[in-house]
Amino acid sequence: MGDGIGRYRGTESKLAQWLRRRPKRTAADDENRREKLLLAAASAGLPLAPAAYPVGYRCSCERIGCPTPARHPVSFAWQTQSTTDRAQIERWALGEPEANFITATGMVHDVLDVPLAAGRAALERLLAQGVEVGPVAESAESAGDGGRMLFFTATRGTPEDEDEWWPCELDCHPETMDEHPGLRWHCRGSYVLVPPARLIGDEDEHPAVAWLRGPEHALPDPLNLLEILTDACARHAAEREERGAQAEHEVAWPLGRR
Repeated sequence: MGDGIGRYRGTESKLAQWLRRRPKRTAADDENRREKLLLAAASAGLPLAPAAYPVGYRCSCERIGCPTPARHPVSFAWQTQSTTDRAQIERWALGEPEANFITATGMVHDVLDVPLAAGRAALERLLAQGVEVGPVAESAESAGDGGRMLFFTATRGTPEDEDEWWPCELDCHPETMDEHPGLRWHCRGSYVLVPPARLIGDEDEHPAVAWLRGPEHALPDPLNLLEILTDACARHAAEREERGAQAEHEVAWPLGRR
């Protein structure tokens, strides 16, 4: 193929021509887009607070062995710090142009957080069935988790009668996320990164956490999504187990022939 990438018989492909002609985005363009997306999330009622960000291949917090690099809030007081105040968010965004932002769950919204492959299958099914779906974000692969899909929903809140709240394995807190490789329910005391956000090794032009459906969509009741999401996660887990068993068999078979 040589130097003929993107060409066939001397004719440049339409995609290659478009990419070549596309105007380069400047740092100012990226900053304006970032600020607009953050303010749109805040306008939709999602409380925001500054978070860590990647510095090369390490976390900006400079903690040795940071367990969630570029994914955690900057302040331990993130729950009380989280706000939808436009002026405050603009100050943070201008003061820390590289910073990611988290949104605190359990105040206005919850997040149903599922493996990316399961989320894509569930989203297709939900839309096909005409189920009301709210904002949805994709989080690229990190630490070998294969990526996640985040379904933003209305919060179940803090009922006046605490007995109405059910404790279950779906409740997800930041420190227990690794214990829930399937469906995680971010509610009171938890948070997720809000788009746009960059992760370790991420390319500046393509944020690792980005909206598929923006915050302008109304927040649905999480129970309307839960059945299809849990079913998609169960199918995803079964397929992973089947692939793992097949891989073990393919390794064991030639060894057994020796």
